[in-house]
Amino acid sequence: MSKTEKSRAVTHCQICDKTPLDSILFLGYLPPVNDFHPIGERPKEEPSYPAEVLYCDRCHLVQSGLIVDPKVIFPSSYPYTSSTTKALRDNFAELYKECTSLYEVGADDLVIDIGSNDGNLLSNFKEKHKVLGVTPEDIGKIAVERGIPTIIDYFTKELAGKIKEEHGKAKIVTATNTFAHVDDVNDVAESVLEILQDDGIFITESHYILSMMEMNQFDTIYHEHLRHYSLHSLQYLFELHGMEIIHAKKIPSHAGSIRVYAARKGKHPILDTVAPLLEAEKNTILKKEHLLEFRKRVILTKLELASLLYNIKKEGKRIYGIGAPSRGTTLIHYVGIDEGIIDCTLEIKGSQKMDKLVPGTLMPVLEESKLFTDQPEYAFIFAWNIADTLVSKLREKGFKGKFIVPLPTPRII
Repeated sequence: MSKTEKSRAVTHCQICDKTPLDSILFLGYLPPVNDFHPIGERPKEEPSYPAEVLYCDRCHLVQSGLIVDPKVIFPSSYPYTSSTTKALRDNFAELYKECTSLYEVGADDLVIDIGSNDGNLLSNFKEKHKVLGVTPEDIGKIAVERGIPTIIDYFTKELAGKIKEEHGKAKIVTATNTFAHVDDVNDVAESVLEILQDDGIFITESHYILSMMEMNQFDTIYHEHLRHYSLHSLQYLFELHGMEIIHAKKIPSHAGSIRVYAARKGKHPILDTVAPLLEAEKNTILKKEHLLEFRKRVILTKLELASLLYNIKKEGKRIYGIGAPSRGTTLIHYVGIDEGIIDCTLEIKGSQKMDKLVPGTLMPVLEESKLFTDQPEYAFIFAWNIADTLVSKLREKGFKGKFIVPLPTPRII
């Protein structure tokens, strides 16, 4: 979330500075995936950006080919709120239990969350420890209303210095679903060390490249995600800054993420969770040919999904979408879906995306009750990573139609 003057092409590896990088996959041009406009607004010229995936064979980082100005993709009006997702609430509750069982965190110890959003994660630490959030979006005001101190700004070295001066150093610093979003990750790593106690611990959660490949998750490729980490690439990054990974585990968030604990070298023992994950990656993501096999699967999935939708629409059937997640915008634009194919998509009450248009389309985002009153023949689950939960919930509420689950392979249930 550091500030840049403009968008720029990636010519050198974002971690190790190697050049040239290998081009793996191109998904075309995407709008900012959370740039929702009001229903009824006339189409007008809007920016879109090339979505290319590059690979570094030195540090094994899979990364975006373009860094978009964060003020464009993370505006103050950014609509995402993590607290509305039960899976994330449960995940952060579990993170708190794990963290405090593995390491001693006292009542006077400070916990800082970078990219704290509406305070979802810090709500677990609040009233048991000192807490401080940092987020550039106005959604941070929700956290303040909940009693969670929050700085509404981008996390930079300058801000890190102010935090250290005004609040002291932190025992725990977290960056969940954020550490892959920030520009100049080496600068961020140094800024984290600036506010971290000598024996402090840095905890990150990010989409995991291994899960992305295994589950065919091309829809996680968009400009907010500058890097798709493996444990090897994170290990390389932390070692550049005198840190080491002391604990790591795969978690189910966002259809497959990785949680990593890092600390200054020699300050904490390395748990036996790290070596097995590093070993598992050796024959999967450390060779370019495996990434090119992923590319082939992505292309075939696009064609298969387009064929499935063609056959449904040829019969005159209606399709409503379920959810308007960021990943849905990528899927819609890569496959070529619009409001003529999927009439609308639906969100629960309270969503910041309600009564707006899916970015780059005229597809409206409406309230979920429309699914039960209209009873379309099909419901397309954009948040396919929680399909089982959604299908069960929507059946209980009375939906009688069929469900389309687009990934890992398109299917109807």
